[in-house]
Amino acid sequence: LGDHEPPIPPDLMVKVFSRYEQGKRQRGLIDFEDVLELAIELFRHDEDARLRFHGRYGAFTVDEYQDVNLLQQTLLDQWLGGRDDLCVVGDDYQSIYSFTGASPQYLLDMPKRFPRTTVVRLETNYRSTPQVLAAANRVAAHLGGAEKTLVAAAGDGPDVEFASFPDDAAEVADIVRRIRSLHDDGVAYDDMAILYRVNFRSEDFEEALAAAGLPYQVRDAAFLSRIAARRILPPLRRVTDTDVGARVRRAALKEGWVEDMPDGLGDQEITRQNDLARLVRLAETFDDGRRTAADFAADLQARFGTEGDGRGVNLLTLHRAKGLEFTAVFLPRVVEGELPFKRAKSDAALAEERRLFYVGITRARRHLTVTWSIGGRAKPSRFLQEIAAASSSERSPAKTDGPAFGALKTWRLERAKADGVPAYVVFHDATLREIADRLPRSHADLSRIPGIGVAKLERYGDELLEALSSLS
Repeated sequence: LGDHEPPIPPDLMVKVFSRYEQGKRQRGLIDFEDVLELAIELFRHDEDARLRFHGRYGAFTVDEYQDVNLLQQTLLDQWLGGRDDLCVVGDDYQSIYSFTGASPQYLLDMPKRFPRTTVVRLETNYRSTPQVLAAANRVAAHLGGAEKTLVAAAGDGPDVEFASFPDDAAEVADIVRRIRSLHDDGVAYDDMAILYRVNFRSEDFEEALAAAGLPYQVRDAAFLSRIAARRILPPLRRVTDTDVGARVRRAALKEGWVEDMPDGLGDQEITRQNDLARLVRLAETFDDGRRTAADFAADLQARFGTEGDGRGVNLLTLHRAKGLEFTAVFLPRVVEGELPFKRAKSDAALAEERRLFYVGITRARRHLTVTWSIGGRAKPSRFLQEIAAASSSERSPAKTDGPAFGALKTWRLERAKADGVPAYVVFHDATLREIADRLPRSHADLSRIPGIGVAKLERYGDELLEALSSLS
């Protein structure tokens, strides 16, 4: 296993892997890793094959080099045969596939392995606004690796929005409202994306978007197409029994559902367990003693089966989003236990979770919204604190701080403490200065100030006006 942490206990992983290898041998099959390993052995032991290959291919280019693993690097070394005619392209900040054995170290060590290496830093970003890149650069300050600072070629855009909510339902509802508002302003639904850490998070947004009549598409398999629903629902479509909750609970238990999920499960099993639990909750809520199990299956199809054919708001994991870009990106559930993920215990694992956050931020071209809920046991992610610490050292253009600005900062500090969030999450200094300059007297006045959207107007509008009224 090396230093790679398996998704299940190591002793069980060894047994599973041994059975898998035995099954391949018995059937005379090979997988993709075997193809690479066999190619390596061919070049190591067949001199004629090695010399013929070297004579045919004189130079190599490797893209996404931060995602290379040991097996792939070993094959590349065989292809090179001691030569250094190699061009690689990569970004160690976007190395997020350690579960495949990938490591950015091969990219970072290029100058050491090949003394004639020329390093070209591509720091001009043609995708995102300066506001989005400012957030990305704050995260990058904690990433280590090759130092680089992204500079925007695009013009200014709106401030990055940070918002906390009392619970998950309020967070989801606010994102749906923002999506509708952006669409009214001309942003196409399929140019927006909601990016989450684990697959099962799609369910909340599938249901909410469907209920709002907004189109969506799920890139990583929608709720009804995942294994739990595929196993549970088809038999129900022919059942006229009205004891829906008990029937679905029995079916879920038969599929291996455990009410108290143990630690140490892999992402896929966590998603399956959460899907089974959600099916049970939905069935118990649906159960009124009159409607049948078949009615329940039909109801789920109506609520979750409205996914469009390649059109609508994109729902996908942060891993799946790598390489993509959207005008508007939403990063929900930025809380401890989810981002960083609860299984990320080591420094290396935490560093990769931070890179995953960076990848999510840099998918946005113009609009970026980062949200979390503070209800229950969830705490805002440490990554938000890192952005706050970095941004506190950035100076705004010199400007006289009058009594209005001072009063607003005092109000912001108190509100941030009450919410348990960094002060900048409530409002940036730039927004407070704008409020202090304009001295708004109504919600309508506030709504015209950059950085105050519908959600912040509803949440803070009355308090802002009250803080300003105390000055008169």
